[in-house]
Amino acid sequence: MDQDQAGEPRAFSKASDGPKAFQGDVRTYRALSTVKAAWWSANKALGRAVTRRDEGEVEVPAFTAPPPPSGVVREAWLEAFRKEARDVAAGLYPVDEGAADDHPLRAVRRAADVLADARRVSARRKRGGATEAREHADSPAYPTYYRQNFHFQSGGWFTADSARRYEAQVESLFSGAAGPMRRRALALLARAWRERDQRGLRIADVACGSGAFLRDLTTAFPRAEIGGVDLSHAYLCEARRRAGTGVIQASAERLPFADASLDAVTCIYLFHELPPKVRPRVAAELARVLKPGGLLAFADSLQTVDEPRVGRLIEAFPAFFHEPYYASYQTTDLDALFGKAGLEAVDRDAAFLTKAVLFRRG
Repeated sequence: MDQDQAGEPRAFSKASDGPKAFQGDVRTYRALSTVKAAWWSANKALGRAVTRRDEGEVEVPAFTAPPPPSGVVREAWLEAFRKEARDVAAGLYPVDEGAADDHPLRAVRRAADVLADARRVSARRKRGGATEAREHADSPAYPTYYRQNFHFQSGGWFTADSARRYEAQVESLFSGAAGPMRRRALALLARAWRERDQRGLRIADVACGSGAFLRDLTTAFPRAEIGGVDLSHAYLCEARRRAGTGVIQASAERLPFADASLDAVTCIYLFHELPPKVRPRVAAELARVLKPGGLLAFADSLQTVDEPRVGRLIEAFPAFFHEPYYASYQTTDLDALFGKAGLEAVDRDAAFLTKAVLFRRG
């Protein structure tokens, strides 16, 4: 792998080299969001119809939380879009609903692919097939916890098909709100850096997956140097295509960056998929690579303590989607976890089923 003059892997490139954001006004954003939400809501309904019979045969543990009060879930879903519209109107980051990357025919093909795979996912869920991904893991260097079919997805984190399909799956799962949810972390970082010159800033998106948030970063900070880090080669290939920026294959437990070398690190939806004993190691690594005063923009699942009214949804998630470490994540004190690593929470937000926290290294 190429290295820069400091001997580090060449993971960074100018964000301006990547895809351009769709520079529409807020009305255009709202129109695109409405279409997107309707599209993925319809896909979710079709997917449930396809798998309903199989899911009825899945053994579900007894829920302890009551069902959400009427209207609470829909209102939280709508509020995610409202929050993003306000941030776009305030100029925190450009409008980008994937317009530069999408074509109606491609969108139809992606949706059809997700629906076709839904029955395979449902069958895997029914038989408890959570470790079939190990046959695709071509290196013993992958941690055992990583070699699983999280969400029962076909191929785990190891195949090009899984990487290509992933974003459509999560958009369908959250009825088009996946982008507005994860971009709560982007809003926190953009607000903190609003008056700062982007030139020379270095940002690493750790566990960048297939690159959706990496693309968000490139549109928000076009003059910064941005790189993605992930353990999956297949997902990194998709991230490079999606975001057009540098990527590097590495573990979050051992980041290939020098001490105090980054101005910001972002970490989206990783910690609920880490075993409890690994979380402190990753938190320490994220802190290690940040400069004094550097920022960690973190986003992950809402915890029941944040919004008890949606506790039933939080309980249902690991029951229907293989998430072996989700229960321990729910009881993790994130401020204390990152505080032990030298990071202090300075801002926070939430949208629908996602919470975002901005941490600063002292």
